[in-house]
Amino acid sequence: MIIVMKPHASQSSIDNVVELVKSSGLTPHLSQGEEVTIIGIVGDKSKLSNRNLEIAPEVDKIVQVTESYKLTNKKFHPYPSVIPVGKTEIGPYNLTIMAGPCAIESEAQLLTIAHAVKKAGATILRGGAYKPRTSPYSFQGLEEEGLRYMKKAKEETGLATICEVISEESLEAAVKYVDMVQIGARNMQNFQLLREVGRSGLPVLLKRGMAATIDEWLNAAEYIMAEGNHNIVLCERGIRTYETATRNTLDISAVPVLKAKTHLPVIVDPSHATGVRAYVKPLSKCAIAAGADGLMVEVHNNPACALSDGPQSLTCEQFEDLCQELASYAQLERRTFR
Repeated sequence: MIIVMKPHASQSSIDNVVELVKSSGLTPHLSQGEEVTIIGIVGDKSKLSNRNLEIAPEVDKIVQVTESYKLTNKKFHPYPSVIPVGKTEIGPYNLTIMAGPCAIESEAQLLTIAHAVKKAGATILRGGAYKPRTSPYSFQGLEEEGLRYMKKAKEETGLATICEVISEESLEAAVKYVDMVQIGARNMQNFQLLREVGRSGLPVLLKRGMAATIDEWLNAAEYIMAEGNHNIVLCERGIRTYETATRNTLDISAVPVLKAKTHLPVIVDPSHATGVRAYVKPLSKCAIAAGADGLMVEVHNNPACALSDGPQSLTCEQFEDLCQELASYAQLERRTFR
């Protein structure tokens, strides 16, 4: 349930309601805007049955939240969240570009790409150190060695960094090196891992599962938030359908749907969605027009020789061209870029 305070309610009235909730053994979640304050409550609402919150000073109304996800719900937090990552932020006021190789192959490769994407306009370097691949014979990543390269790239470029984690062990290693961790599509409903990243303290990029509904996706985010970590960004990366012309089917409609359902930022990964580099640029523009808060783009200095996902990776030059074109799109959406 949520308690909506009257416009410009006094701090003393807000504090009074908060104390009533706490004294009932429940935890209040405040969302304070310029005019209205909303107090969200998760838990056994029967504990409040004798508190008469409806008639507490400056309470406007009480609204029941019927959806299974609460903390991620826009009803709980009607104002868009801004997620800090390193020295940058992901949210409604800027266009965030995450870029880098699908897989970290060597120190020289990562540093070359890091400097190139920084110059082009990216603010977050993505790089895969742990690679959950469909085939057990495919390149599985450099693991902690790759994470060390990510740390060096951050020191040289100033870019924030993000890496996928696939287990508790990889998470324990990643927190020592990167600014943000990613939960990939295959692990979206790995509930134990979700709980662990919720306790990690690092911002989390949560990718949509290959066949997940939006409600399932938001409930996965709820697992993370329930552990006290509210710094979550959602990433639409395409879903599995009957279509074979692309690797997956990019669900552009998910962006406005999520904007209506949740306060969390939403970014789009056109690289994994299509598997074809020629489609990355037009779908990047579509994502921004739909209201996405950012993009995750795979970039490689030599895609023909990439150990993972070369066909969908842009060259450094192609990525620079993309960023130049995106600048005008960001301006139309009134977002700061670069």
